[in-house]
Amino acid sequence: MTTSATDLFEAGAQPGQQSTKRKFLVFTIMAFGMFMALIDIQIVAASLNDVQAGLSAGPDEVSWVQTAYLIAELIMIPFSAFLAQAISTRWLFAASAAFFTLFSVGCGMAWNIESMIVLRALQGFAGGAMVPTVFAVGFVLFEGKQRAMVPAILGMTAVLAPTLGPTVGGLVTFYLDWRWIFFINVLPGLLICIGAALLIDVDRPDLSMLRRIDWLHFVAMALALGCFEYVLEEGPRKDWFSDTGIVIAAWVSLVSFGLFIERSLYSNNPIVSLVPFRDRTFSIACLLNLVIGFGLYSSTYLVPVFLGRVRGFDSLEIGTTVFVVGIGQLVSTIIAARASEKVDRRLIISVGFLGLALSLWLTSRVTSNWGFDELLVPQVARGLFLMLCIVPSVNMALSSFQGVELRQASGLFNLMRNLGGAIGIATVNTWLQDDARTQVLRLSESLGSKAVAAQELMGQLALKIAADTPDASHAFLMAQGILGRLVGREALTLAFGDVFRLMAMMFVVALLLVPLCKVPPACLLYTSPSPRD
Repeated sequence: MTTSATDLFEAGAQPGQQSTKRKFLVFTIMAFGMFMALIDIQIVAASLNDVQAGLSAGPDEVSWVQTAYLIAELIMIPFSAFLAQAISTRWLFAASAAFFTLFSVGCGMAWNIESMIVLRALQGFAGGAMVPTVFAVGFVLFEGKQRAMVPAILGMTAVLAPTLGPTVGGLVTFYLDWRWIFFINVLPGLLICIGAALLIDVDRPDLSMLRRIDWLHFVAMALALGCFEYVLEEGPRKDWFSDTGIVIAAWVSLVSFGLFIERSLYSNNPIVSLVPFRDRTFSIACLLNLVIGFGLYSSTYLVPVFLGRVRGFDSLEIGTTVFVVGIGQLVSTIIAARASEKVDRRLIISVGFLGLALSLWLTSRVTSNWGFDELLVPQVARGLFLMLCIVPSVNMALSSFQGVELRQASGLFNLMRNLGGAIGIATVNTWLQDDARTQVLRLSESLGSKAVAAQELMGQLALKIAADTPDASHAFLMAQGILGRLVGREALTLAFGDVFRLMAMMFVVALLLVPLCKVPPACLLYTSPSPRD
């Protein structure tokens, strides 16, 4: 029999008996902590050029400012369920907020790219504990109709935070300095730490678990996730398995994953339990969440990259352009929450996936002249339909669990979304680079087949440049350079379109999984779930 909620919570820590005011205050504190941890994934997206210049880093190195944070967060998310049982939710959340704040200060004071990457990893590891715990506590604190708001609010937070990251980061960088995108975490981080320590009281620690911790299980999980992300991130730049380091990392990830599975199934005190995957609906919801994470983080990453590399937008212009996605998310949160009460959640998710596919297809028509006006409709549509995916998927995944299993399921569910994001960012980078090279060759061939027209164009450019440059040969070389940059820009734009088109197709294919879910009537959301065998 599954551990019940009343078994989990000892006298004096009955969350259901707390006042409504205290419940909402605790939930608000934890939701804001989750928001901080998730927004920092993408808060540097619009400011990477500034970070690169400030730390004298190369373009390959600066990408790890995001990747290091995401890898570390991935490792902590499933580990947090174990730690919450061991030291209690209160002290885990307070410690997570405290260390997150400390390492945020460290990131703001980073003196080179190496120190930044290390501190970002530590920041992500600390912040990762704040993400899944709030899901579990939200389902425990509230009952009846109040519980219906939990997936809506947390779903909105999970989607809105990474979406607003580039906007917030761009504004702060433009008006202050890129280092302040980390320093702004200090005050809210301290408030969350103090609030968590004083107010959260939902369970009691079991410190004996720390003495029985399966370190081999933890190391296997860390190596599996870390090396896998390294392969995805560095593979495109190092020609994949032709590089010895990539081959070694791939084998380490594969072996570590096998060991992780073995310890999850047979360890007496596993770090991560895979028991929730016995539930078919939960398993499918996790796969859908993986796809959602892929689309969410990839699209949030790609649009700023397009605006920076193709349009040459600064951090402020990028931030204001992507901001509209959040407006769509805020509007659709209410729609998704109410619809989940009355409509089959599978239908809502299907509408959401189709809408996301449509928004990505609209974005795939991108040209090198696109800016705020042209991206407005696709981005608002993406924000609207994302919440129609998130809210019902949270309900389907977590509403049938309670007690210890709820914590485990929450950690795994959130892991899948962030893992999807990590895979997505690395994958779309690969697609983008490979397709851009292909498009350059195609455009060059097209110019070659129309050599006379190309020569005439270069001749006209050279004549214009010659007005300011007395050297005719130099003017011709400059004309060739300008034409080459134009070809490169258009090739990159075509590659962006192809990537968005592939992502749209991915969401259409994912629809095949939705009918496999078993969804109870929506009204069951308002009743306390019974223990499962």
